[in-house]
Amino acid sequence: MSRVLIVGAGLTGSLCACLLRREFQNKVQIVVWDKARGSGGRMSTSRPPDSWSHSADLGAQYISATPAYAESHHSLYSELLSSGVLQPLDGLVEGLQQKDYSTNYMTPLGMGSVVKHFLSESGADLLFEHHVTGLYRHGASWEVQRKQGSSETFDAVVLTMPVPQILQLQGDVGDMLSVHQRQQLDGVVYSSRFAVALFFPPDVVFSFSWAARYVSDNFCIRYIAADSRKRNADAPGRGPSLVVHTSVPFGLQHLEWDKDDVQPIILQELHKLLPDLPQPISIKCQKWRYSQHHVTTCT
Repeated sequence: MSRVLIVGAGLTGSLCACLLRREFQNKVQIVVWDKARGSGGRMSTSRPPDSWSHSADLGAQYISATPAYAESHHSLYSELLSSGVLQPLDGLVEGLQQKDYSTNYMTPLGMGSVVKHFLSESGADLLFEHHVTGLYRHGASWEVQRKQGSSETFDAVVLTMPVPQILQLQGDVGDMLSVHQRQQLDGVVYSSRFAVALFFPPDVVFSFSWAARYVSDNFCIRYIAADSRKRNADAPGRGPSLVVHTSVPFGLQHLEWDKDDVQPIILQELHKLLPDLPQPISIKCQKWRYSQHHVTTCT
């Protein structure tokens, strides 16, 4: 039986694992490694520190599909909608610039539920805290080395992490790239940003009516979401959650700062925008060094 390793347990890795399983059934062993302690990547959903608050999506906020894209991926969207993983986003999003008659979808259980759905469908062996450092070609197989633990051998390896991390791998990957491919990969540029999640006690009710808001007049903050409201997940006995994303220029300017030093700046600007915001019971800050890419990689 062939062994296939997928590096990265985000959306790309989970969907790849699912499609491989459906194509090859039980003829292949699918293994997924991720250096993090959980799945999701940029679509991970952060749990609150206790059961009194809702979870929060610190990464991707919703899924937009143009008519053409929804048609070409109709089976996947139908699957996610019929299973309840996706639902139409019907909450008010202030400042949203709708393009191409796109349809926006939200996830009632958080964006991480999309990744978990595909991983579950794949039946893959999922291993966390497996940080790949090098790939070495041995005939028709690959030896995969990781930061801690022994290396393993696979018949095929699929890399789904950000391009700069792929180019940093030791071994034979770089030697397999043509000059043109290397130039294309070197040309991939990512935006960077910080995200903050605020978790509130059950008695908190936000004074504003929107589910999310795009901010255009602040140097620091670009987007705010009442995350539980955006997902239609507000429920008695559980406090709401609020998510804040910084602008790309702010993220790039403070990219090498420690997130603990950036968090007070974000909270100060948030207070200016929402002066009546209640005191949260917990706050979590995330730095996304590789948030979104600007240049398409080679195919």
